[in-house]
Amino acid sequence: MGKHLELTPRLGQIAAWVRPGAHLADVGTDHAYLPVWLTLQGRVASAIASDLRLGPLNRARDTGRRYGVEERITYRLGNGLAAVRPEECDTIVIAGMGGENIAQILQRAPWTADGGHTLLLQPQSRAEVLRAFLADHGYTIRREALVRDRGFLYPVMEAAAGEMRLTAGQQWGGADLLHDPLGDRYLIEKIIQLQAAVAGSNRAAAPEARERGDHARDILTELLQMREEWRHANGPGN
Repeated sequence: MGKHLELTPRLGQIAAWVRPGAHLADVGTDHAYLPVWLTLQGRVASAIASDLRLGPLNRARDTGRRYGVEERITYRLGNGLAAVRPEECDTIVIAGMGGENIAQILQRAPWTADGGHTLLLQPQSRAEVLRAFLADHGYTIRREALVRDRGFLYPVMEAAAGEMRLTAGQQWGGADLLHDPLGDRYLIEKIIQLQAAVAGSNRAAAPEARERGDHARDILTELLQMREEWRHANGPGN
């Protein structure tokens, strides 16, 4: 049974980017499916499964026990990366939470931008906040991909220490999704989201709301241009 654990599409994408022999820390591990799968496959040299709450951490242990790798994974109770030392890992996974939460975890652990760590990040929402944080705090997005999981599109990012500049449109529409097969659909979703924001600002009387509406219009214009670039790059019929 232990050899037949299957990952969801978004966890599968993250697993594909974990280099062989990595020392992994999975933050917010919940059921620990990712570290358990990677351990079963012999893909990691070590794995830490960390969570803020005892309930999810107990579920993580149960998963490890069920698949026969409980003793090969270290379980930590802690807030974000507080229970993980920099020298214990070279690959950090933070997946399945909002982009703002991921940014806060990284902000409390500035050592993640020391050049010795690879970050695999999968925001469930507010990805634009996470991309902006990375650009402003000494990280660069090495690659980004979109995954369809249970009818929703999710971005997966590989980031590390470095310099990066992103336009407002790239913060919303992806750092580098020009050739991603799901890029058009993702841009359409963001365009619809911003169109709703602009419509809401048009009905508001407060000057602050008007300013937000103007900013949203600027981003919307860039996203529409990015969509045209995607369609051109991916050939006719798209």
